[in-house]
Amino acid sequence: MLTIKRVPTVVSNFQETAESLGCGRNCLGKCCLPVSKLPLYSFKNEAKDEDPKGKNPLSVPDEDPTIDFLNTLVLGQWEDRLSRGLFRYDVTACESKVIEGEHGFIAQLNEGRHLKKRPTEFRVDQVLQPFDPRKFNFTKVGQEEVLFRFEESADEKAHYFDKAPVGTTSPPNVVAINVSPIEYGHVLLIPRVLECLPQKIDSESFFLAVKMAAEAGSPYFRLGYNSLGAFATINHLHFQAYYLSVPFPVEKAPTKKIARTKGGPTKGGVQVSSLMSYPVRGLVFEGGSDLQALSDLVSNVCVFLQENNTPFNVLISDSGKRIFVFPQCYAEKQALGEVSQELLETQVNPAAWEISGHMVLKRRKDYDDASEDYAWRLLAEVSLSEERFKEVQEYIFEATGLVEESDEEDELTQAETPFLPATVPPAAPHFPEGCLVSQ
Repeated sequence: MLTIKRVPTVVSNFQETAESLGCGRNCLGKCCLPVSKLPLYSFKNEAKDEDPKGKNPLSVPDEDPTIDFLNTLVLGQWEDRLSRGLFRYDVTACESKVIEGEHGFIAQLNEGRHLKKRPTEFRVDQVLQPFDPRKFNFTKVGQEEVLFRFEESADEKAHYFDKAPVGTTSPPNVVAINVSPIEYGHVLLIPRVLECLPQKIDSESFFLAVKMAAEAGSPYFRLGYNSLGAFATINHLHFQAYYLSVPFPVEKAPTKKIARTKGGPTKGGVQVSSLMSYPVRGLVFEGGSDLQALSDLVSNVCVFLQENNTPFNVLISDSGKRIFVFPQCYAEKQALGEVSQELLETQVNPAAWEISGHMVLKRRKDYDDASEDYAWRLLAEVSLSEERFKEVQEYIFEATGLVEESDEEDELTQAETPFLPATVPPAAPHFPEGCLVSQ
């Protein structure tokens, strides 16, 4: 069994007291949540033509149909929790810069993120592990850390309710703050929280994450997923998301078309590409007849990876329309003693954000000395070898029915990023566009 002695990220103020008995904390467990009222955002259901009764059955007098999902509900409520002192540190005070070089890796100095953590033994050789109620999980989170519920509407309209009863009809999806944030607006999407699902992708939950990216409607708001063995720190199903007003290096990397779903782009097929000129080998999925088709294919790929015990990370980009999947092996190399001491001393665990090019550094020295060469060397250790990646890729094609592109169609494509012009929320003080610092 491969293990690494490590300190888990603290994502909730209740994490360190997770083993205490009793409740009395207005938590997200079965003792408190079903009888609670929480803000509710229901996104439009595009699959249903109309509500047979002519109205959303959740409608209540305090509905606010005009709410801005990203700026008001996500970022505005996140700032409210910041003003209430619910975070372990003020991430908006952390220094950030774009590292000089061709790729534009982003470095952040976050000295508070590695403090106040409990040592643990974390298993890295099994992507699928059963949920353990004795360990910290999100049912132990206090409701003051919750921003809102995120559910599907019964009609083709989005609805917002300031106080909606949770009830027991269906397990709620909740969006909560990460109390040890990496960036401005850092939140957690926790699907069906009361079901206590392990960190394991399923099609329904993955589509929920894609829909959240679509509802945000900004290329600067991305969602990420880390499997066990790829630096997920909590074995309770969750996605992460935050706002950063610059493109990630991986979003600008050139790609090569390698496969498509049957039917091809002209018939609404999903296009699959391989990352080129980037330190981590990965697959890029885009297109399709709709977000559901794209989401279904990517979730099938993720299910294949986890069932074949291959650790992986996911980045949901471009408002849900572009999704990156990175099979990785850094934790495996770390456990086998194959990572250099220089890289280990930085204490950087390269998960979805780091792989995408946002390097969260914990020591002043590493931040001051950050270079493109360092970022490239670290991320290159994450990547599967070319031979192993090709093998995984072929298995994915076979399992999902993808059709390989012919040689004449096989050309390099420079990514077209949708980042200009940008709309930065007025309240976002951390990394406003036009105020980047290059080393």
